[in-house]
Amino acid sequence: MEAIRNALDFSDFPRLDLVVAAILAAAFLAFPFLTESSFAMSTMIQFLMFSIYGMGWNAIGGYGGQVDLGKAQYVGIGAYTTSVLLIRWEIPFWFSMPVGMCLAVIWSFIIGYPLFRLKGHYFAIATIATSLVLKDLFTVWSFVGAARGLEISPVKYPPPDFMRLIFKEDIYYYYIILGFFFAGILYMNWFRKSRLGFQLRSIKDNEDVARSLGINVHWAKIKTYAIATAFVSMVGSFHACYIKNIEPGDVMSLDLSILIALMAMLGGAGSLWGPIIGAGVLIPLKSYLKEWLGAAAGLAGIDLIIYAIIIMLISALEPRGIWGIVEKLRRRKRR
Repeated sequence: MEAIRNALDFSDFPRLDLVVAAILAAAFLAFPFLTESSFAMSTMIQFLMFSIYGMGWNAIGGYGGQVDLGKAQYVGIGAYTTSVLLIRWEIPFWFSMPVGMCLAVIWSFIIGYPLFRLKGHYFAIATIATSLVLKDLFTVWSFVGAARGLEISPVKYPPPDFMRLIFKEDIYYYYIILGFFFAGILYMNWFRKSRLGFQLRSIKDNEDVARSLGINVHWAKIKTYAIATAFVSMVGSFHACYIKNIEPGDVMSLDLSILIALMAMLGGAGSLWGPIIGAGVLIPLKSYLKEWLGAAAGLAGIDLIIYAIIIMLISALEPRGIWGIVEKLRRRKRR
């Protein structure tokens, strides 16, 4: 009961933040009825997916201060587990998703124990290496389709199929991922006020001081890494059912790992709303600039330049991201 109360307790945020959050939550619930654009719906689903990816990364990268650039490997584990279990043994999503999360967490323990002996950029490079190695293994592994990947056939499982998440209309996928999104916010709200959350902030500030206080620094990092992994793997399983066609270059790429990290860092790493803000900026920007400048105007590549300039400007103004800018303005107003 105490955990539930902590998850639902947002009293440490200003009232204005909660009002804005409530308005946005209502807008998210009503969104499918406000637009008929399939492109807008697809962009919103991607926004919700990457918000949850960012929440997972924020646990270890924001609160723990460990820059992980290999999160795509866990997206791949979740996506491939769900796809293989569904295609080969017809095991539905709601059973295969927890299996994928368990496999991803086990892998995170296997590589996390040695990885967290490293610090700083050595840790970041090591996470990239483990992710790329796993991607190469999946590329040549015939059991999971090798480089061609796997395809979930909607014909074999006629929609709507709620157990296997096979739908014709995106509205079903939207509300399912929206449910995961709200659950993720509540969990992260509990996590940041939990004992482990406070331990991580202490470790981030000064590991030596944290050890002197009796905190098992290595074990705290590994546990948080597993939590972050579970978040990412869960959405990876959803991704497989939503896209229906996965391959190593799609779900296990370095680009995906970097994009996940950017969500939290741009929005404000170490804050509850940071990953959501980051996804709210980067995903529509990525989708619409690519559509308008890359396809409509025939200016391929310009969207990436604009995308990079905006990121650099925000980073130069405030290293703590957009949420850091908001807090800085609030402090000036108080003075």
